[in-house]
Amino acid sequence: MAFLDPSLAERDPEIARLISEENKRELESMRLIASENYASRAVMDATGSCLGNKYSEGYPRKRYYEGQAVIDQVEELAIARLKQLFGGASGVAPDSFHVNVQPYSGSPANLAVYFAFLQPGDVVMGLGLPAGGHLTHGHTVSITGKYFKSVPYGVRREDHRIDLDEVRKLAKEHRPKLLWCGTTAYPRTIDFAAFRSIADEVGAILAADIAHISGLVCGGAHPSPIGVADVVTSTTHKTFRGPRGGMIFCKKEHAAAIDKAVFPGLQGGPHNHATAGIAVAAHEALQPEFKAYARAVVDNAKVLAQALVERGFTVTTGGTDNHLMLLDLTNKGVPGKVAAQALDKAGVVLNYNSVPFDPRKPFDPSGLRLGTPAVTSRGMGKAEMLAIAGWIDRVVAAPADAALLETIAGEVREVCAKFPAPGIRVG
Repeated sequence: MAFLDPSLAERDPEIARLISEENKRELESMRLIASENYASRAVMDATGSCLGNKYSEGYPRKRYYEGQAVIDQVEELAIARLKQLFGGASGVAPDSFHVNVQPYSGSPANLAVYFAFLQPGDVVMGLGLPAGGHLTHGHTVSITGKYFKSVPYGVRREDHRIDLDEVRKLAKEHRPKLLWCGTTAYPRTIDFAAFRSIADEVGAILAADIAHISGLVCGGAHPSPIGVADVVTSTTHKTFRGPRGGMIFCKKEHAAAIDKAVFPGLQGGPHNHATAGIAVAAHEALQPEFKAYARAVVDNAKVLAQALVERGFTVTTGGTDNHLMLLDLTNKGVPGKVAAQALDKAGVVLNYNSVPFDPRKPFDPSGLRLGTPAVTSRGMGKAEMLAIAGWIDRVVAAPADAALLETIAGEVREVCAKFPAPGIRVG
């Protein structure tokens, strides 16, 4: 009996409808979630291709299944492009470091670092979650904080910047085997060389998590840790504008340990369709216009942060050097969750977030986190950043005013209609 192969709309109209609704939301809203972006149509085509049908345990030329002649070329191309891209941005030779593109996402990539270098109970240091770090840098609710001894470092109370003196003091006291430098809600440049110095003093492996800033790094808008850190992990979406996935860069001497940790240590067959999407994203990032995009992300973030400061908002650290900013709404008398939910109704999509030394609970914090990668991908600039600041100001001043929220949502739709969204198919 022949297998019937109808379209998605014919086979599953309910899912087709939900996808259409999400399409509309992403098209008609200001997407300011710092970890989101728009993947190009080319990336989405590769990610939705027949490559998802293939099972490919192992690495190129060393697979456990047959029929890998095409898959090997896809993975090798992704690796070669990433080496060219990040090597060029870092001023290091492409053949001087190793790349693994098989992690399913950023968190598994980070877990592979633990598995490659640590034993359960070993000491690890990372920026604490309340200070802007990531769960996988040793937070207590994560497996990384349960199987390893975590010693978090923080930021200074007076300026909310990473306290490198505290990092060095804690490192000398606790002698970590693994030292993370990387953030998820920190708006300033990371001093990779300073972390390298501290790691060398205590004999630690230095791992840089650049999940949020990898697009800025390869676009020349943020210093690179390639050639500085022993190992560098990243997601492949966010500022990089690729599919959902992960990648690991490491020094040549750690290649075998990293590869073994990823497979067979943590996972089976790679997601070949995601690998193809990563290859396309790397190709796009190698084009001259991507550098202009990376600079524009930072420029837009600076404009938006300053506009919010001028409207009386407290921006942690006083501004931003990268793609995101963190607002403390304490002086506005509105909890972050209330503000975020009201802004969502107004078509301004961001997330509520804890701020450093936040007296409120994480699920009902004092702050908002917002970023400019997605709106910049649509070609928005200074005028739109100023408009966004105005919308945020109006909503935070009256989060319960349903009529106001609807009015602003209409204004947002009008602006969004002028800026096509990459990858979003209309009609």
